[in-house]
Amino acid sequence: MVEKIEKNHKKENNSEKRSLILQATGKFIFLFILFGLCYFLTAGTILFWEAWLFIGIVFVMMLFFLRFMVKNDPDLLRRRLQRGEKRQEQKIIVIISDILILIIFLLPGLDRRWNWSLVPIWLVFVSDAIFALGYMMFFRVLKENSFAGRTVRVEQKVQKVITTGPYSLVRHPMYTSILLMFGILPLALGSYWGLIPLPLFILSLALRIQDEEKMLCEELEGYKDYIQTTKYRIIPFIW
Repeated sequence: MVEKIEKNHKKENNSEKRSLILQATGKFIFLFILFGLCYFLTAGTILFWEAWLFIGIVFVMMLFFLRFMVKNDPDLLRRRLQRGEKRQEQKIIVIISDILILIIFLLPGLDRRWNWSLVPIWLVFVSDAIFALGYMMFFRVLKENSFAGRTVRVEQKVQKVITTGPYSLVRHPMYTSILLMFGILPLALGSYWGLIPLPLFILSLALRIQDEEKMLCEELEGYKDYIQTTKYRIIPFIW
């Protein structure tokens, strides 16, 4: 009887794992189709080496991330796949952020089509390296905090304040990595014009953080004390 229960439990876990892998793979494929449409369609050509290099870097890093999460922390991967904010303020901020990200994705292709920018090759490679560094920082944050989902929420009774690793330096290191990645992305794609929406994107991140901290102070035990010991939100000695 016990063996039968264990077998059924194992089958359920395997089924959930397969479902999670299929869901993650679907979003993975969708993302790279979106990359192709944003970069090559707007550029009017597939002869866009900066975009090919960038997509290759993202593909390798995301593949490693997915493999690691499926094997070591499927619950975190499940949280990362979930979307749908419950707070009205966050819903509005996310919509604005998504629009700004889409513009950041589209401008480099248009820049390539009309030759608006002339970014040096060395700067493109340096920007790709910085983007990769930002992604590794993002991955490090997720390893430290298994509750770092895409949506702003507190899982009562099980979630706790994380104060170790990058969280000992700033309160929102994930947003630090996001700012680093999206801040350098246009240059990695050979575009200066892609930097234009960044001030608004940074503002949207700041608004999201302020509202998120309001919720965390209300719902997450120990977060108010954490604010007192870790002064800065995303950039040490600045903010």
